[in-house]
Amino acid sequence: MAEETQSLAKRTGELIFPQRTAKPVRSIVIRLGIAVACLVITTLVVYADRSGYSNAACGPELVDDCTLTPLDALYYSTVTLSTTGYGDIAPLTPFARFTNIFLITPLRFLFLIVLVGTTLEVLTQRTQYEWRSRKWRKKVSEHTVVIGYGIKGRSAVSALLDSGIAPSRIVVVADDDDSVREAADQGLTAVQGDARRESVLQQAGINRAKRVVIATDQDATSVLITMLAKRLAPMATIVSAARETSNAQFLRDSGADSVIVTAEAVGRLLSLSLVSPTAGNLMEDLLDSGRGLEMVEREITPEELGVRPDDLDTGGELVLAVIRDGQTHRFDGDSVKVLNRGDKIVVIRETQQHNLFDDDVSEPPR
Repeated sequence: MAEETQSLAKRTGELIFPQRTAKPVRSIVIRLGIAVACLVITTLVVYADRSGYSNAACGPELVDDCTLTPLDALYYSTVTLSTTGYGDIAPLTPFARFTNIFLITPLRFLFLIVLVGTTLEVLTQRTQYEWRSRKWRKKVSEHTVVIGYGIKGRSAVSALLDSGIAPSRIVVVADDDDSVREAADQGLTAVQGDARRESVLQQAGINRAKRVVIATDQDATSVLITMLAKRLAPMATIVSAARETSNAQFLRDSGADSVIVTAEAVGRLLSLSLVSPTAGNLMEDLLDSGRGLEMVEREITPEELGVRPDDLDTGGELVLAVIRDGQTHRFDGDSVKVLNRGDKIVVIRETQQHNLFDDDVSEPPR
């Protein structure tokens, strides 16, 4: 049965939220607190209507001058909540009732916790999961979906986190347990399932995603996922990894805005490091977003309006390209004299702490 449930989750896709491990003692204390609260409420209700109860010590009929005492009400509550129900066999002396309340009842609580605690916990977790899923789907938007959580997927997520994107704005889609649990341990929201299925990508909220990273291990799989992602999220920027150069054009034709040929990129970096070690070290520095230099795309500031791109070098940034009206003008051209309103620039600068998104609205409830 467990294998069938797991197989169904992989086919349909299931959200995996970041988990906070509760301490066993704290969990037991909470359960005991709930049980005590129920006991107190029941006792108050019974004692408020004490004239409607018969006391076995005074006979089977109602007697006005022999109504229930608070101790009787508490005793009645304990045997009722513990499903004991003595009936005509009941302790009559205060000491016997005191013993039942403060000695036997805690043992019954412990028995009930051990007996039904697991079932209640499963039901509670399922209810909490449904609540968190509905709230997450309602709020998530403008997020990044990373499909595949192998070496390439983990590296992409690390680069996104280093660039300032909040973990709650990243959704990982993977089909194996280890990957989704690892992503959840990092504070990411994960979806377990086959990304070639539309229902799985919809679970990841891909229709409202701003960016999609496809980092699977098979080019054929990447092509299928790229086509599906383009149809579900036509406005999102799709970046896909390819193992072979010959498949890069297929990915572009399928809807990828950018394709990175991993084997070729690694090979060129290796050869560059051999031919020109210094240049290779600089490229490695740029690829490591956590230290040294970084390459970023940003909007120009009001102070930079009307400034020549070359003049920004004095501020510690080297301008590689200017993006104007969707067109990229590289530094080796002469088409951009000064920066205009709405321009974006691609620069190399010293790595700094920055956050691309200040309004974190897609944080899954905890």
